[in-house]
Amino acid sequence: MATPGMISLGGGLPLGEYFPFESFDIKVPALGKFTQAETEVSGEIMHIGKHDIRDGKSSYDLWVALNYGQASGSAQLLRWVTEHTEIVHNPPYRDWACTLSAGSTSSLDMVYRMFLERGDYVISEEYTFATAVETSHPLGCRFVGVAMDDEGMIPSALDTLLATWDVEARGARKPFLMYTVPSGQNPTGATQSAQRRKEIYKVAQKHDLIIIEDEPYYFLQMNPYGVPAEEQKTQLTSEEFIASLVPSLLSIDTDGRVVRLDSFSKVLAPGSRTGWVVASAQICERIQRHGEVSTQHPAGISQVILHRLLDEQWGHAGYLQWLGNIRKEYTQRRDVLMAACEEHLPKSVVSWTPPAAGMFHWMNLDISKYPGNKTPKEIEEEVFAKAIKECVLVTPGSYFLADQETEMEKVFFRATFAAAEVSFRVMGDEMRDKG
Repeated sequence: MATPGMISLGGGLPLGEYFPFESFDIKVPALGKFTQAETEVSGEIMHIGKHDIRDGKSSYDLWVALNYGQASGSAQLLRWVTEHTEIVHNPPYRDWACTLSAGSTSSLDMVYRMFLERGDYVISEEYTFATAVETSHPLGCRFVGVAMDDEGMIPSALDTLLATWDVEARGARKPFLMYTVPSGQNPTGATQSAQRRKEIYKVAQKHDLIIIEDEPYYFLQMNPYGVPAEEQKTQLTSEEFIASLVPSLLSIDTDGRVVRLDSFSKVLAPGSRTGWVVASAQICERIQRHGEVSTQHPAGISQVILHRLLDEQWGHAGYLQWLGNIRKEYTQRRDVLMAACEEHLPKSVVSWTPPAAGMFHWMNLDISKYPGNKTPKEIEEEVFAKAIKECVLVTPGSYFLADQETEMEKVFFRATFAAAEVSFRVMGDEMRDKG
């Protein structure tokens, strides 16, 4: 097709003339005016037409986006995410690459299929994203959890697990694939410090691990809870905003052992089902081959909308400004939730560490304060049932155990920052009744 004058009769692409979508007009926030109310008044109309390339209005249009594309994603959006990755993370080795995906869960499934064999274990935090575990089950694989503290996975526990791995007792070879959510971990809300990430990376080097760095909450890193508003600088330059973030595992990956799953889901729209993978060029090439026989490519409509917004409407600096705004909004929601917990939850029974990133709040119930000889599971079920009865939904911590066969010793609950204050009054009443 690179030959000048080539007439293609070989492909099976439908003719764009017959696509029944001539143009889209989408109202989006103007830079610096990101609230819903401001967008309703001063939002800007983003026009996407079928013939924008032909008419010299854009490098990407509906004629291209609505047809079949490449497994790597559109060249236009792929260029943008590659530039974004270099600006924010600047991976310290030469042959890194990006490839677009139909969301991080799809990427994760592809990575599992690429590396794992039936019976293999995947390493993660002892409490982890349940979908990451469930995605491995059809492949006949299992998860093994590593002890955690307030900063997430404990490096020494990871080292001990691997150094003492008994192939015969476990019935499986030594794990070489590790899954982690370093920032605002789901479900615990834990965020690994820069030093913690370096220590985990050293253990990965020692035992030759491949690290899956799943980071949907990376840009939702917050000021510590309790810092007065007047001491929080909210108007940051792009450089200041990036510098305020804990460096990613990708940014210290000198070996090409990190497979980073990036996403627009928590900062723009999960329904776009568009994300991207950053890894060595060899891994990205294999993901593309997998995509060709499965997802094919992310939805063209999502790609053209994201490209027009991020590349031509906002630009890199504008997107970072938007991310700073989203971080501020979630910080305020976190602070409201923390204040509600302090007011309504009995600290003699329940404890927590204010999350420093993400969307989740992790609460630990002191089961020694509960009367009788009830098991942790029975206590968890009682509190959960009472909350449901009062129309409050929080998620039992046992749902997130990496190894569901592990005997439950503690009781946790996960809540999100969207919860109403009354939720914690109801939970507090239940805890006081039982404690």
